[in-house]
Amino acid sequence: MTSDTTRSWVNPVMGAVSVLAIGAGLWTAFTSAPDSEQGNFVRILYIHVPSAWLAFLAFGVTALGSAGWLIRKKLRWDRLAEASAELGVLFTAIALFTGALWGKPVWGKYWDWGDARMASTALMFFVYLGYLALRRATPDPTQRARRSAVLGLVAVVQVPLVYFSVTLWRTLHQPFTIRPDGIQMDSSMVVALLTNLAAFTILYVALLVARYRLPGEVAGTATVPAGAAVTAPNLRSEP
Repeated sequence: MTSDTTRSWVNPVMGAVSVLAIGAGLWTAFTSAPDSEQGNFVRILYIHVPSAWLAFLAFGVTALGSAGWLIRKKLRWDRLAEASAELGVLFTAIALFTGALWGKPVWGKYWDWGDARMASTALMFFVYLGYLALRRATPDPTQRARRSAVLGLVAVVQVPLVYFSVTLWRTLHQPFTIRPDGIQMDSSMVVALLTNLAAFTILYVALLVARYRLPGEVAGTATVPAGAAVTAPNLRSEP
């Protein structure tokens, strides 16, 4: 089977699997038990937490791509880092937005800069926006890859800090509800959360593959710009 033939069916299949997975996740989210204190507002959890998880995963993959480029000097590693960083910024934005929506009915406010998790997540969001801005501001592919790789490796340090912020600093955000010493959730809520974590992960993989393939061939070479084969018509009249 040729590469082109494989691509013709892989993306639709991955897209279909993603849609089915998200559908299953939504079904479990709406059929799970409401929280004893938060009621139905807790259902935002099933979007908020998977989005945050995907942001962590995406930025980890960006760091992996960055390290791959520094070691191998192949542009495919740089493309992987870029594609995953874009998705990481998207999922971080979703996590911030859903967190604000969740915070209003539960805490009485959309945002609190004094909360360690909120502040550190916002900082991570802006740092990776800066990562994407750095890429757009560097026209030379080699310099862009080198500078982005360094920033991608440095910026990933934020991921464990954001994750453990609820235990390092006891502020407004609640601590972990799934811990080694026990699970502080109803069993149907655990099933819904894990289902949505899996569904969002499948969606991330599908989007990453589609975004990675978007610029051109995966061959470690520079991509030919769109329209490069188009030439201007000869308007001079023949003698």
